[in-house]
Amino acid sequence: MPSAQIDRAPAIKRVGSEFMLSYHHHSPHPSFQRLREMNLIGMVQWEEWEWEEHVQAFPVLRELMLKHCKLKCLPPGLASQAKALEELSIQNVQGLVSLENFASLVELEVIVNVDLERVTNLPRLQKLTIRACPKLKVLEGVPVLQRLKLVDLEMETIPEYMGGINPRHLELYCSLALLASIAAGKYGPEWDKFRHVKHVKAYSNEGDNPRKWYVLYTATPYNLETNVSRSFLSRGSLSSFEDAQRFESVFKITKKTFSYICSLVYVPSLKDMNSYTFVDGRALCLEDRVAIALRRLYSTEPPETLESSVGVNESIIFLVTESFVDAICEQASHHLRWPDSSEMDKIKSMFDKIHNMQNCCGVIYTTHIPLGPNWSHEKYDSILMQVVVDPKMRFLNIWSELADSMTQLSILHESGLFEECEKGACLNGSKLKTALDGSEVREYIIGDAGYPLLPWLLTPYQEVLSDSMTEFNRRHSAATTCALKALARFKDTWRYLPWWPVDLKTLPKMICACLMLHNIVIDMEDDAAMPSVKEGNYCEEVRQLENEDAVRVRDMLSQHFLTSRSSESGVGPVYTEEDHEVAASGS
Repeated sequence: MPSAQIDRAPAIKRVGSEFMLSYHHHSPHPSFQRLREMNLIGMVQWEEWEWEEHVQAFPVLRELMLKHCKLKCLPPGLASQAKALEELSIQNVQGLVSLENFASLVELEVIVNVDLERVTNLPRLQKLTIRACPKLKVLEGVPVLQRLKLVDLEMETIPEYMGGINPRHLELYCSLALLASIAAGKYGPEWDKFRHVKHVKAYSNEGDNPRKWYVLYTATPYNLETNVSRSFLSRGSLSSFEDAQRFESVFKITKKTFSYICSLVYVPSLKDMNSYTFVDGRALCLEDRVAIALRRLYSTEPPETLESSVGVNESIIFLVTESFVDAICEQASHHLRWPDSSEMDKIKSMFDKIHNMQNCCGVIYTTHIPLGPNWSHEKYDSILMQVVVDPKMRFLNIWSELADSMTQLSILHESGLFEECEKGACLNGSKLKTALDGSEVREYIIGDAGYPLLPWLLTPYQEVLSDSMTEFNRRHSAATTCALKALARFKDTWRYLPWWPVDLKTLPKMICACLMLHNIVIDMEDDAAMPSVKEGNYCEEVRQLENEDAVRVRDMLSQHFLTSRSSESGVGPVYTEEDHEVAASGS
C-alpha cells in the first residue's frame, strides 16, 4: 500500500487515534506501516485529528497533502512519529495558525491558508512555497533553506521575516508597486530585506502574463536587471520636488496628501503605464500623471502654456486628466457620502460646540457653476449644484443639474436627499429633548430663506422677531457660513472646472471628482477623521414618520436656544471671525 487518498468526505469532523491502530491488537495498523504517500482532500468539516506523540504510525510516510478542511492544529504524533516525512502540502486549511517542529521536512507548501501566522523550527527545510497567506508574520528556524517562493499579487511590501532568514534563491510574484520598489535597488525602501539573498527573481503580471514585469538580482557580483521604466520609480520630473514648501505652492497640497491620492488611483492608472509620454519620449510615471492632472484642474492657463511648462503634449494632458478623473470617481467614493450614525454624532457635536446649533447635521446650499466657451450646448450656461456641508467644510451630499429652468426649489425636490428625508430614511438619528414635557426635535439640516421650511430643513424666521426668533436666526446665520466658505474654497481651487470640454455624460463625473479631492485634502489634515474604504449603507432604517409640524419644530428649537442662552449667565455666545475660521478648518 504505497499510497492512499481520501477525496471529498464532507461528513467527517474528527479523525481519532483508532484511524491508525489495528482493531485487534491496538498497535499500528499493518497497512500504514508501508504507506509512503497520503492525500486527504475535500474533508471540508474536518476539525480534529487525534494522534498523540507516543502512538507509532506512518513510519515511512514521505509525502502528505491536506487540502480543504478546518484543522486548527496538526497532531503532535505527525511531527514526532512520521520521521520519514519530507514533503508536506497544506492548502485551504481554515483555522490553522502555526506549523512547527517537523524535523524531517525538506519541502513545504502553504497555499491559501488565511489564518496561518507562524512557520518555525524546520531544521532540514530546503524548499518553501508561500501563496496567499496574508497573516503569516513569523518565519524562523529554517537554517538550510535554499529556495523560497512567495506569491501574493496584492503584496506591496516584502515581509519583515525576510530580514531574519537567508535563502539562496527568492522567487517573488507581487504587485507592480512592490516590484518598482525592488527595481530601485540600493535606493529603494525594500533593499535591506533582499540584499543578502544571492539570487532574486521578482515578477508582476499584466493581463494573462504573470511575468510581464520583472527584476532579476544577483548579490555577488552585484547585478540588477529590470524592464520597469526608470520614470516609474517615483523619479518623475513633475513630482520630485525636494523642497516641501515649493511642492505645496505648485500642487496646492502636502506631499502626504499627494502620495495618498497616488495610492488611491494606483491600479487604474497603471493599466496603460507606457502609453503616455513626455515630449522627449520618456514614459509618464504614476506621480507624473497625478501631478499633471492636478495642475490642469487647478489652473486656468491656456493649453499651450501648460504644455510648455510640464513638457507634455496638450492631447496627453487631456487624456491623463480624464483618466485621473475616472480613477478618482471609482476609487475615492468613500470620501463623498452620507455619514453613518457615529460620524453624524461627531458632526452634530461640532455644530453644537462651534455654533450652539444642537442636533444640526449640516448646511444645505445651492450654487451656480458657470460653463466656459468649451461648452457646446448654447441652451445652458451653468450648472445648478446643491450641496450639504459639515462644519469642517466637507461636502456630505451633492446633487447637480443643468440650470436651464431649474430653480433652488425644483432641484431640492428632484434630489435624492429630499426623497430619503421625506420617507424617513435619512436624518432619523437621536433626537434633542427641548422641554421638560419631553418634547423632542429630530435631526435636521439648515438652509437659507430660499428653501421651504420642513421638519428636517430649518430656515430662518422672516416675520417680526421675538427674542427667541432673533437668537435662532443669529445661530443659524453663523452656522451657515461653513457652506459659503466651502464653496468659495472649492471654486477658487478647481478653477478649470468651468472650462472643461465636457459633454452631458462626463460633466457629473468631473464635478464629483473635484468634490472628492476637496474632501480628501480636509480628511488628510485630520487623520482621525479619515473615512473607511469599507462600503456601507449610510442610511439608517426607515423610521415611522410622525405628523411633524415644521413651524412647531423651529419654534421649539428657538425657545430651547433662548433658554440655554439665559442659563449661561444670561449672555449668548459671541461669534467672531476666528470662530468662523475654526469652523472652516475643523480644528
